[in-house]
Amino acid sequence: MAGPQRHRAQPAHRPSRSLLEQPALSTVSSLAPPGCNTGSKPIPSTPMPMKFTVADLLDQLSTDECLQISKLEKALGLSTKTDKDQLRIGLDAMVRLDLVSEKDTGLLRHDNPELISARLRCSSKGFCFALRDDGGEDIYIRDHQLNHAWNGDRVLVRITREGGRRRSPEGGVQCILQRKTSSLLAQVEQQEERLLAIPLDDRLLTTVELPAADSVHLDPAQESVVEVQIDQFPVGQFGPLGHVARRLPVRGGEAADLDLLLTKHLLHDRSPAPKTTLKTPQDKGRTDLTAQPALLLECWSGEAAPILPALWLEELEQGRWRLWVHSASVAERFASGGALDSWMRDQSDAIATGRAWLPLLSAPLAKAAAFEVGKAQDAISVALELDAEGGLEHYRFCLSRIRPAARVPQAAFEALAERKPKARTVPAALKALKDQLPLLEHLVALAALLRQRRLAAGSIDLNLPVPPLEQLGDLQVPVPDAPRQGWMVERPEADVSEVLREAVLMAHRGLGRHLAALRLPALFAVNPAADAAEINEVAKAALALEIPLELSVEGNASAAELAAAFAATDRQRALQQQLRDSLKPALYANEAGPHALAGETEAFAPWTCPALHYADLWNQQLLVTLLSEGKDRPTVRHKTSADIASDSCHGMIDWSLLAPSQLAPYEQALQHGLAQRLNSRQGLLQEFQDDLLAMAQARHTEPLVGQVLTGVISGVQSYGFFVEVPPSNVEGLVHVSSLKDDWYEYRSRQNRLVGRKFRRTFMVGDSVEVEIQKVDALRHQIDLAVVLPESSDEAMEADSEADSEPDPESEPEAD
Repeated sequence: MAGPQRHRAQPAHRPSRSLLEQPALSTVSSLAPPGCNTGSKPIPSTPMPMKFTVADLLDQLSTDECLQISKLEKALGLSTKTDKDQLRIGLDAMVRLDLVSEKDTGLLRHDNPELISARLRCSSKGFCFALRDDGGEDIYIRDHQLNHAWNGDRVLVRITREGGRRRSPEGGVQCILQRKTSSLLAQVEQQEERLLAIPLDDRLLTTVELPAADSVHLDPAQESVVEVQIDQFPVGQFGPLGHVARRLPVRGGEAADLDLLLTKHLLHDRSPAPKTTLKTPQDKGRTDLTAQPALLLECWSGEAAPILPALWLEELEQGRWRLWVHSASVAERFASGGALDSWMRDQSDAIATGRAWLPLLSAPLAKAAAFEVGKAQDAISVALELDAEGGLEHYRFCLSRIRPAARVPQAAFEALAERKPKARTVPAALKALKDQLPLLEHLVALAALLRQRRLAAGSIDLNLPVPPLEQLGDLQVPVPDAPRQGWMVERPEADVSEVLREAVLMAHRGLGRHLAALRLPALFAVNPAADAAEINEVAKAALALEIPLELSVEGNASAAELAAAFAATDRQRALQQQLRDSLKPALYANEAGPHALAGETEAFAPWTCPALHYADLWNQQLLVTLLSEGKDRPTVRHKTSADIASDSCHGMIDWSLLAPSQLAPYEQALQHGLAQRLNSRQGLLQEFQDDLLAMAQARHTEPLVGQVLTGVISGVQSYGFFVEVPPSNVEGLVHVSSLKDDWYEYRSRQNRLVGRKFRRTFMVGDSVEVEIQKVDALRHQIDLAVVLPESSDEAMEADSEADSEPDPESEPEAD
């Protein structure tokens, strides 16, 4: 479930009325936004919006310290009698579900190991799985066990049947923690006496009843869709209610398409950043590094693109290097736990929308922290000492001040790659960087060395770049850190994002090891190795295609070995796509662990991109606290101090580096599920960017309807096969019912379709000519038909004629 979803043309599935009306069993259902229903009170005729979710309630409660209801009401901002009554209903339901207990001293949260936190992912055919926050095996949820939960909702699930060798565990939704869908895109239909909104996303297995006044939005020509606000989620026998908020055109151009997708993913109406007075970073203890000619590598060009780190490199003796990574000092400029901090935590990440960004930071904060060439600016830096083979030997962090010397765009790296060794002339793209050319050359060489070392440690680079469509803008450039997906996009050595990525990964490796060694409450990123059984399935598919592979004595193959083997074949892209879908995502966690994607076996803590990810910003806050307030000795009477900013202090610290009051905010945030919430949010944002890519590909393909193009088979299933078609690399489905020349059987072990009569085969990596028959850009569905060669047509006609004529040998002889 970790990889991007294929764009499959499947019939929409609508649940029956009985499914919509069945009562919720042991479920905290919700209004808008979600709340609770215990069955003790009737549903009001006029929906009353609630100001909290079950997740909000649990986040406020502790497992070891009671919280008075009055303090909970204040924390949630509940002041009216109606709000407090709704809180009472929610708490009663949570007590019944054994999520909390209520005592004279207040409320106490329970950690029930039988209830598993997860996010629902449903298909258009009604199959639903709960994707566990802890990264465990997905749980299959039957439709009668959904208890009114919808696709994307955060839920608590109880396992009702353990999984087997080839069967997922089964379970039922016990509580809806947080609704994903407060509004949706839909088409309006009149069905007898009811006016219904039919969700455009057929993974939402429901319909929403609309008021009669919304009949003005009926659109038989389907030239538009509507945004429907959910007024009441299903509760007991009561179905969902909503109203049309606005109409959106289906063919309104690039800006209208972006608006559609932002609306679909609830990103179109973000709350503005709260106004706050920014703090000035402290001068005390800052290291002056303004003499370093640090470089700003320019990856992105979109509006409001995030701030990226600056780099500098110095050569040491015996082929060793000291790599400096300077991160913009964002954490020092706002109050931890304040309104701005909470707003950024809710945003989770900066989001590339193509030519522009939805920023993580407020505009004043981004402007204050941004690096400028020639201007002294506060930073947080790390000096990474590397051996001749690129191994991390030592590191030291510091609060610093830098003065960047130049900006380096991608064009400069391309010119550097094309420049001949020892050339006397300097290309035009490099003239402004003439003084920095030796530094650039060393950075490129070091990045190549670090990449080699990372791949040798099991990291995966795949040649699966985002297609070069103009409207995708900055989405075409990979993020400069370890992405959520369990693989990285392969880049040329002389590439701005490749150089920055290897430096950032090394800096995150250093902080991870440092915070783990000091036992500080950090947000670590973990990425376990792919499951051996899934990798072996990919290996079997490759062996069926006669791809030469070297297996271990046990008959297993590693993901890295498969990636290398596939890169040497003419079926590289199709096979790498299959490998991609078997890799595990990188997730945030409270505890340190291996990060296979970064080639790190111990600990990995992101921090250098605080304008890109909230996790980086949160770890940067912790690092600033350590550097500015950490105790470097047990008491002031001790004369000898430890350098708590470097790895030299590891094993020496036997005292508390920070006071309990300083640690409490970090520990409480982790205990209340910060890592899980960021993981969930990142998953939702990844779905948005996947949709953005699919929409751009579909729009690029629409003018090609009726044309015949040569594509490559990217996947084979029993119902047909998927073909990736240039130039946008859009993926469409050839349904098996459209193959009229023969009766085709699916051979799962060989991963191919084979015709019974003519033995024609369709397998992964084959080139086929297809006609583009239909493009549904809103649902990202592309229907294709195979163009059979003339010889096949003639053989089919001849075979048909032979079947219609009598067999001479079977006729009786004449008298």
